[in-house]
Amino acid sequence: MVAGTELLFREDAYVRHCTARVIAADGLGVRLDRTIFYPMGGGQPGDRGTLRLGDGRMLAVVDTRKGENADDVVHLLAPDAALPAPGDLVEAELDWDYRYRLMRMHTCLHLLCSVVAGAVTGGQISDGKARLDFDVPGDALDKNRIEAALNERISAGHEVRTRWITDDELAAAPELVRTMSVKPPSGQGRIRLLDIVGIDLQPCGGTHIRNTAEIGPVVIGKIENKGRQNRRINLAFAG
Repeated sequence: MVAGTELLFREDAYVRHCTARVIAADGLGVRLDRTIFYPMGGGQPGDRGTLRLGDGRMLAVVDTRKGENADDVVHLLAPDAALPAPGDLVEAELDWDYRYRLMRMHTCLHLLCSVVAGAVTGGQISDGKARLDFDVPGDALDKNRIEAALNERISAGHEVRTRWITDDELAAAPELVRTMSVKPPSGQGRIRLLDIVGIDLQPCGGTHIRNTAEIGPVVIGKIENKGRQNRRINLAFAG
């Protein structure tokens, strides 16, 4: 069992680099004692970036995945990369532009939940675009109304913050869980919430911006029929 990693992104998603120590490195990837790299999960892709070794060598992190447990993060390198040794100190740095676009879009999907009434049945975030599926009747969604309402809430500049509640508190407030397909992890004593103040509150372990104004204008693309009451809303950054 590999020791867990201190997940710095959970407390501050704006930290772009950190010093860390290698605790394991093999064909599966590199594990660090602390990291700013978010591992793929919850519809959000894993982070990319670099690890700089003490001798100046730069290792490209091409993806980040979850390992054996919730706090086990695996930094995937290019197939031909020379692995660092356990105990090596590295300077980890994010591909910040890429991460920041994912943060903006992830927060935008939470804001979309405040516009569309209905349980979320699935979703996926990509670079500059995303989709979210809702369990709603086909005639309940108006593309132009959704786009206008979403952009209004973006430009209003609502504060975005995270906080924690206990497993018992979440069990007592099941309405906080909007997703039908993925349930928040329980059994660890606490659950992380994303709070768009006064607008939306739900469990989420992803990385997010601090204010909705950072998202920028978005456009709603197709609204697709994916089942009897499953409707997929596609959206992207404008321009």
